[in-house]
Amino acid sequence: MNFGGFVPISTVDWRGRAVCTVFFRGCPVRCSYCHNRSIQEGEDFRDIAAVQEMIRSSKLLVSGVVFSGGEPTMQPEPLIALMAASREMGFAVGLQTNGIFPKVLRRLVEGHLVDRIALDVKARWERYDSLLKEKYTHAVQESLAFCQEAVAGGALAECEVVVTLFRGYEDEAPHIARAAGNLDLVLQQGVEGMVPPLSAAELKKVGDRLKRPVKVRTREEGEVLHCG
Repeated sequence: MNFGGFVPISTVDWRGRAVCTVFFRGCPVRCSYCHNRSIQEGEDFRDIAAVQEMIRSSKLLVSGVVFSGGEPTMQPEPLIALMAASREMGFAVGLQTNGIFPKVLRRLVEGHLVDRIALDVKARWERYDSLLKEKYTHAVQESLAFCQEAVAGGALAECEVVVTLFRGYEDEAPHIARAAGNLDLVLQQGVEGMVPPLSAAELKKVGDRLKRPVKVRTREEGEVLHCG
């Protein structure tokens, strides 16, 4: 796999569960505000067995594995192999993804390889193509619809839609909340350049407008459930 890094224990990647996190290098979207910009490109190829041993080394400390990036579904075969190995070790399995490879998500869910998906939805659909400068809108819509069906049908235990909000773009949230439907919704503090990030209180005010429970995620307070 094109390896992006490994964190042996994390308490922020899966609420209520200590996990280890495997990062896949490479992402075709390359958002300027990504907190993992250093692994959006480049090469560091590692043998799958070596990464499996990293995961195994955390077994006494954690109960789950989260696969992140970069974009992990960009490398489907290594991802599937590592998820299957994690299952055999007795771990719960999570995935953080931008949803641009819906066929891979379907393989993971239908193969019973993943318990939880965090799906990054970046903007209202009308802004997607101009924001990413690629035609990814339909792919993300397909991934979102599939995750909704999988949760409703019991094939996927958990899924949350993650919205990274920046000052001046608070009006994006109601559009994305409607698209998310019954899936859990996270309002995440966006940090980029010299623009002051939205505070936890400001994000909670955005959540109040949605008239539904939301998770508010900031550097100051971590993740809190806000019911409006």
